[in-house]
Amino acid sequence: MKTIYIVRHAKSSWGDFDVSDHERTLMPIGIKKTKKVIGFLKRENVSVDLIISSSAVRAFETAKLIADAIGYDSDLIVKNKTLYHAGVDDVYNELFAIDNSINSVMIVAHNPTLTDFVNEFVESPITNLPTTGVVSVSFDVDSWENMVNAKFKVNFVVFPRMLT
Repeated sequence: MKTIYIVRHAKSSWGDFDVSDHERTLMPIGIKKTKKVIGFLKRENVSVDLIISSSAVRAFETAKLIADAIGYDSDLIVKNKTLYHAGVDDVYNELFAIDNSINSVMIVAHNPTLTDFVNEFVESPITNLPTTGVVSVSFDVDSWENMVNAKFKVNFVVFPRMLT
C-alpha cells in the first residue's frame, strides 16, 4: 500500500512587490489556517516516510509547519525545484522516482497543478484546492510506478474552512 498526501501551500503574502513570487512568505492567517489542518492531521494520526516540497518559500514553510507537528524531521524535507512550476505529469514523475521502501509521501506544492492532480482521484471534482487543503489517497500497490492503474481509495479531503 502506498499513500500520498497532496498539500497546497498555506496562504502567502502579496504585500511586498519587491519580493519575487518564489520568495513570498506565509501570512499570519495562512499559518493560523495551517494549524487547523495540522490539528486534523494529528487526529487522523497522519505520519509520513517522506515530505517533498516545492522550493518556493511559501511551500517549504508550510511543509516545515506540518512536519514539525506530525513528528517528521524538517531537516529531511526534500526541496524540489520541479514542483514550483510543475504540471500533473511532473507530480507523477516525482512519485514514480520514490524508492519503494517509502510507503507514504507528502507533496507540498501549488495550484493549478494540485487541483488538476487530485481531480484524477476524487469522485466529485474540486474547482480549487484551497490554500492548506489536503487530499490523501492510498493505492493498492507495492511500487510507486504501478500506482497509475492501481485500485485506490481517497482517505480524506480537508480544507481549513471545513474545520472549526
